[in-house]
Amino acid sequence: MESFLQFLSRLQLPFSDALKYGLLTFALCIFITAVVILTCQLNQYCKYASSINTNEKKYLTDEYGDMKTDKSILEKNLSPSLLEISKKNHNMKKLQAQMEKLERCLSPPEESSESLSPEEEEETALGGFKGRLRFSLLYNKNQLQLRIIEGMDLPSHSTDPFVRIKLFSRYQSQEPVLQSVINEWETSVGKKSRNPTFGDEFSCALMEKQLEMVTIKLEVRKFDKYSRHTVLGEVRATLNNLKTSELLEFCEEIQQITKDLVGEILVSLKYLPTAQRIEVGLLKVRSGSLSSALNTDMYARVDVFSSQRRQKHQKSSPRPKAQVMVFNETFHFCLPEAASADCVVLISMYEMQASGRKLIGQTSVGKHRAGESDKHWNLMLQSLRQPVAKWHPLFI
Repeated sequence: MESFLQFLSRLQLPFSDALKYGLLTFALCIFITAVVILTCQLNQYCKYASSINTNEKKYLTDEYGDMKTDKSILEKNLSPSLLEISKKNHNMKKLQAQMEKLERCLSPPEESSESLSPEEEEETALGGFKGRLRFSLLYNKNQLQLRIIEGMDLPSHSTDPFVRIKLFSRYQSQEPVLQSVINEWETSVGKKSRNPTFGDEFSCALMEKQLEMVTIKLEVRKFDKYSRHTVLGEVRATLNNLKTSELLEFCEEIQQITKDLVGEILVSLKYLPTAQRIEVGLLKVRSGSLSSALNTDMYARVDVFSSQRRQKHQKSSPRPKAQVMVFNETFHFCLPEAASADCVVLISMYEMQASGRKLIGQTSVGKHRAGESDKHWNLMLQSLRQPVAKWHPLFI
């Protein structure tokens, strides 16, 4: 400090001593202020560093606590998750059961049958007795009269039964022999009874020369308010021995349901592995004969089941009803290569009516199907990008 004052005294500045000391005091104040500011900044930095360390420890502690909390929540929610998975597996098993039932329904008549419920399986194990159906037939003046009298000793689970009647006419001039539904009726529902009394009567015009070609199929069904009626069995009767003006009464045992061949359909299949699509071509449909419903249109509906799921169906444009109908339409569906092994193509033919639609027949094509369906599917996989066409039967 003294050297600094001596330096100032040697400087011959034109200032008074009071001004010189004032400037010196001002410089000292600035220096002290800078030291104070620096000290405060250092103090704040130390506090900030200590707070960072504290927050890190707290964050790690909280994160560990959250992990423990999440773990406890996961443990609490594990059971509901397993329940959801169980429900999904149940839905997949249900769809598989529907596909297996569809396969049995669309197999040839001698092999096809409806799926059995646990009660039906138990009765089948006890002898397969499904009860009896009593009915009568009378043919007079080109009129066939049918009366459904009663059901007897129906299965214990078959409450609310009713009978659906189908009148089939076969045409042996065709190969294979096709049948056509010329009339269809339903009885009233027998409420909560294993021995229902029906008493319903039905009649239709029928030429005498047609009797030997006509078969009556009586399907005993269990009524369901959601229209998912269960088929209990069937009774069939031929009319070739029916005599004019002679009332015949029958009491027949109910047999296992079978399907009837009502037509054929020409289907082409083409698999596109790069695009992962399948092309279903509907070419022609051949039916047994025209039914009583003339001047009506028919259309086809195509459903594809793959990877336990049903894809959105596609419909053809309507065609006038005829013995041979030409469609020449193609439908495209997504089909990954991995799903081609468990894919099923279902084609249903419907007749358009004022009250809605009426199922005429169905067929299915896919892997592990019966008969030509499996061969057709294998040919498609062997002839990639090339359409392969085959005739398939229509059953009802």
